[in-house]
Amino acid sequence: MPALACCVDAAVSPPPPYAFASWDSTLPAPQPMHGVAAGDAVSAWSSAHSALLYRVDGWGAPYFTVNSNGNVSVRPHGVDTLGHQEIDLLKVVKKASDPKSKGGLGLQMPLVVRFPDVLKNRLESLQSSFDFAIQSQGYEAHYQGVYPVKCNQDKFVVEDIVKFGSSFRFGLEAGSKPELLLAMSCLCKGSSEALLVCNGFKDVEYISLAIVARKLHLNTVIVLEQEEELDVVIKVSKELGVRPVIGMRAKLRTKHAGHFGSTSGEKGKFGLTTTQILRVVKKLQQYEMLDCLQLLHFHIGSQIPSTSLLADGVGEAAQIYCELVRFGACMKVIDIGGGLGIDYDGSKSQDSDISVGYSLQEYASTVVESVRLVCNRKGVKHPVICSESGRALVSHHSILVFEAVSASSHVPPQMSSLGLQYFEETLTDDALAEYRNLSAAAVRGEYDNCLLFAEQLKQRCIEQFKDGSLEMEHLAAVDGLCEFVSKAIGVSDPILTYHVNLSVFTSIPDFWGIGQLFPIIPIHRLDERPAVRGTLSDLTCDSDGKIDKFIGGESSLPLHELEGNGGVNGDSAPYYLGMFLGGAYQEALGGFHNLFGGPSVVRVSQSDGPHSFAVTSAVPGPSCGDVLRVMQHEPELMFQTLKHRVEEYADDGGNSSMVLTDGLACCFNNMPYLAAGASCSLTAVTAGNNAYCYCNDENFASSGDSVTAEDEQWSYCVA
Repeated sequence: MPALACCVDAAVSPPPPYAFASWDSTLPAPQPMHGVAAGDAVSAWSSAHSALLYRVDGWGAPYFTVNSNGNVSVRPHGVDTLGHQEIDLLKVVKKASDPKSKGGLGLQMPLVVRFPDVLKNRLESLQSSFDFAIQSQGYEAHYQGVYPVKCNQDKFVVEDIVKFGSSFRFGLEAGSKPELLLAMSCLCKGSSEALLVCNGFKDVEYISLAIVARKLHLNTVIVLEQEEELDVVIKVSKELGVRPVIGMRAKLRTKHAGHFGSTSGEKGKFGLTTTQILRVVKKLQQYEMLDCLQLLHFHIGSQIPSTSLLADGVGEAAQIYCELVRFGACMKVIDIGGGLGIDYDGSKSQDSDISVGYSLQEYASTVVESVRLVCNRKGVKHPVICSESGRALVSHHSILVFEAVSASSHVPPQMSSLGLQYFEETLTDDALAEYRNLSAAAVRGEYDNCLLFAEQLKQRCIEQFKDGSLEMEHLAAVDGLCEFVSKAIGVSDPILTYHVNLSVFTSIPDFWGIGQLFPIIPIHRLDERPAVRGTLSDLTCDSDGKIDKFIGGESSLPLHELEGNGGVNGDSAPYYLGMFLGGAYQEALGGFHNLFGGPSVVRVSQSDGPHSFAVTSAVPGPSCGDVLRVMQHEPELMFQTLKHRVEEYADDGGNSSMVLTDGLACCFNNMPYLAAGASCSLTAVTAGNNAYCYCNDENFASSGDSVTAEDEQWSYCVA
């Protein structure tokens, strides 16, 4: 009798591991994980295997690698990073999250780690790519880019770009009034030649602000997105006595077919048609302002997949540029917009929304060649080339790190032989027939039929349970039996659910909103072979709060088994995961679903310290009080209400009311996410342990500050 036949009758009391030894010659061999050769699956595991499994060298080069300790390392200067300059990401996370008593910063997870050195390298790489293309092709003008602040409006990010790009005349692009105010302020410390490109829909105040920026000697260009904006520009410029510099956005015929191409083509959201362009030129001539028209802007779409599409679009725009020169406009700049993509999955594919089939140098060379060929053919002076490459600049510099706090388990229930007999007696005739068919199929070794009869038995028992004729313990036993049969036959590949200390809606909104995939991998234990596969489920009370699609077309992620009870509610070491290439858009788009706010943030620079890095700033994530204020609640009044309630109902004559009040104050000031340790502020205070309570009634009103005076001591620390 095959082993399975014995096990069917004993499935409710799971057999020892050797029960299926006799199947070795008939069952299919275990399949290796995707991306790992079959020989590697059984050999000693190494960091190199993990780098291959998670495609780190594909999407991560030249900034991320797996070191010999099995941790993700950051190479802050890209290909120019020396060995001693690599930064172990796990050490950064420990420095940020360890309590201050142990030399850490005491920040709560999740955590965004920013690397300004990576940002600087991205900017320098973009500039050097265009410089090389210009020099090698004999192009007779220069490149100067602008950063679209919508990609990440963080103060330090924008200020760093202005500082790092000052010698390159690197500027900023704004698409709204607050973004324009931000850009104006930051560019006061930048190059006087840096462009301030004003895009987006505009009202009188927006246009007035842009013209005032011109009066303040900022190199401001007002780009016409709608034809009617020109009338406002003419009127306001006369009132303020400032001659504006005007650009226009053209709607190209070239169409990006991917998801991000919806803003391109003739029916795109922004820009002027050829008919509208001609009317704008005519009106500027009437007002003797045609010399003010100096820039042509267009946008093919984000994540341009191929250089062929890029060349087509840039070539079309260059034709329009030359026509504007023919009409008498004082044209100087062609702004190719965004579209410089990044390779999220490392596939270097031209047929994917999450990959691109070119390098940074190939992108720059294609742009320069396309403009040069058209202008040479038309006899037009080469224009300054500008790009609005936001995603390509900031995506790599930011890493989101979060913990897996628990994992679902599939443990078949146990049942004694007496329980099995009782179970059989409770089955209906139909269900009992399926059970006997399953046993008979197991005896004959008909494994396909075993699966069929197991599933039919399960459905019969579900019907009985719904009718109230089968108890829950027996239904669970049937579930266990069916799972057991699948595992025995070798077709079961259970996918675990890892519960993570994160809100998808807050920190990875593009995954939820548009299905954007990001590389997600463990940041440590990469010298160990992953033993399971899993999906990720966040903290929110929403069925969409999960990540079940990963790069490479995978519906699950290779993961390591959690040690003990996990890193938050247990005493075991935490298990950290990192989401990479998420430095663009995610923070600006993130919401407050379930009132989960943003993560804690640290800025880390490469240094000559013992661990190669210095934390230059650290900001705790928003507290419960902070996110309540976002929704117009008043935490101080809420606290007073609860305080009075405590005094009314929980005062036993001792100090219990004061203890509870202190605990409530801590709750308002802690982050909404799960906190490390088995205790909370309320129980910790009750037990006389104030480890989780860093505020009280007296200082509660000031709890909204990001960093308190006490925290200033670690605003800069070398690790």
